[in-house]
Amino acid sequence: MKNTALTHIHESLGAKMVPFAGYNMPVQYEGVNVEHETVRNGVGVFDVSHMGEFFLKGENALALIQKVTSNDASKLVNGKAQYSCLPNNEGGIVDDLIIYKIEDNHYLLVVNASNIEKDWNWISAHNDLGVEMINASDAYSLLAIQGPKAAEAMQSLTSIDLSNMGYYTFQIADFAGKSDVIISATGYTGSGGFEIYFKNEDAEYIWNKVFEAGAAFGIKPIGLAARDTLRLEMGFCLYGNDINDTTSPLEAGLGWITKFDKEFTNSENLKKQKEAGVSRKLVGFEMVERGIPRHDYEIADTDGNVVGVVTSGTQSPSLGIAIGMGYVPTTLSTPDSEIYIRIRNKDIKAKVVKMPFYKK
Repeated sequence: MKNTALTHIHESLGAKMVPFAGYNMPVQYEGVNVEHETVRNGVGVFDVSHMGEFFLKGENALALIQKVTSNDASKLVNGKAQYSCLPNNEGGIVDDLIIYKIEDNHYLLVVNASNIEKDWNWISAHNDLGVEMINASDAYSLLAIQGPKAAEAMQSLTSIDLSNMGYYTFQIADFAGKSDVIISATGYTGSGGFEIYFKNEDAEYIWNKVFEAGAAFGIKPIGLAARDTLRLEMGFCLYGNDINDTTSPLEAGLGWITKFDKEFTNSENLKKQKEAGVSRKLVGFEMVERGIPRHDYEIADTDGNVVGVVTSGTQSPSLGIAIGMGYVPTTLSTPDSEIYIRIRNKDIKAKVVKMPFYKK
């Protein structure tokens, strides 16, 4: 099991630690609901240093990115980021990722912790273009400082204007007295905030500075359990749950990051799928009757036929109702469609709703 540069701090704070994607990670400190509300209403800090960072350099860096990702990275300008995915050859998804354009011929790809080796091998196998690839995953730490008070709480640590950073933009700047820190606004919680990427050797120092600066704003450390409830309320996909090697980006509602004005891995087949229409779709649903949906619970139709499975589910701390996501036949994918979640051999009524569940 790998540790992050901050594992010893989480342990000293009494965090409940669990194995996640091969790392020893804090799942909660005070409790999921308290931590969730801290991020929704104030400011909280996640250690997400387990994420992977690949730097791609060279005159063909963009060409390689265009070849292996579904979105159109040619639209990126310096300082802009883009959500995308790596399609496989079978119609599924190798991983979802964020692409940062640092400058011409220089990009950063941020990938999921559980897929670092898989993604590296996949992109490397397609790199017949002489692109320089650097896997910096073990050298970088990453904090997600999230919540409506994040900009105000962190402003004293940097010379850039945090309050005016647009969504999916980033800057490389000073932070807490350290230079060349990547400060981005690509949050996964739906409550605003920033991600800061820096070298492992600066991790403890930056963590302490973040908590000093945020003390007056009630800043708290937040575990991965609240990260999951926050992202689910926004309808954001989690790789391994809502998307995987067998789910098409079109089925997953990711048509908006699947651009057919360029060629990419399996684009021809995905284009045919788009033209023909998908037979199943990832939907959001809320429970009508009492019960909490969990990952892998069966979804049934009104006749009791199993038609899909729950990919993510929880009791929403912000909304006070049970919510979930799952794949259902397209005929049951419209809002207000009646579905049933099989909980302990009982079919509990739910209805399909439009995502996000949480509206700011």
